[in-house]
Amino acid sequence: MEMSDSADLRRSNRILLVKLFVIAVAMFGFGYGLVPLYDRICEATGLRDIAIADEVKSTQVDSTRAVRIELDSNVRKLPWGFRPQEAIISVHPGEVRQVVYEISNRTDHAMTGQAIPSYGPQEAAQYFRKLECFCFTKQTLQPGESRQMPVVFVVDPSLPKDIATITLSYTFFEVEGAKPLVERRAPDNPRPPLV
Repeated sequence: MEMSDSADLRRSNRILLVKLFVIAVAMFGFGYGLVPLYDRICEATGLRDIAIADEVKSTQVDSTRAVRIELDSNVRKLPWGFRPQEAIISVHPGEVRQVVYEISNRTDHAMTGQAIPSYGPQEAAQYFRKLECFCFTKQTLQPGESRQMPVVFVVDPSLPKDIATITLSYTFFEVEGAKPLVERRAPDNPRPPLV
């Protein structure tokens, strides 16, 4: 009787082990498959299209009205200085305009970041067309480097008349996994002397 119970227990343990292995493989496959699925969903819905210049359909300037553009800049866990040269400008819908942002790396090592735009009101995003923008690519700044970066845009003339102000806000994030161009050293680890 003990032999039968022992064999049943081993068989039961093997079945449980196989089930757990199948579940682990299925979980890994699901996690692995989420990345391309997420990319397809973003592609279908138009999310994360920040690296692509917008298409301008109408170049007719509506000089009968002006839209106030408020420019905002933020950094998230990134020791950089970042600001627009002008905080507020006025544009006519359909008019091609350029604004310039200034950025500087305040550290002693190279860092890479990327800016993500956001709009207020949210509805304005579909009428704000960026033709050239530093947000399309990652930006690597050397220690102490500063640069000026343009944004060329058009506010679509089909912007609803009740939207008189658009806030364009950029937030710079450090790019995860980006390897610095120079080795980072801890503050308490001085550089070795040159021989």
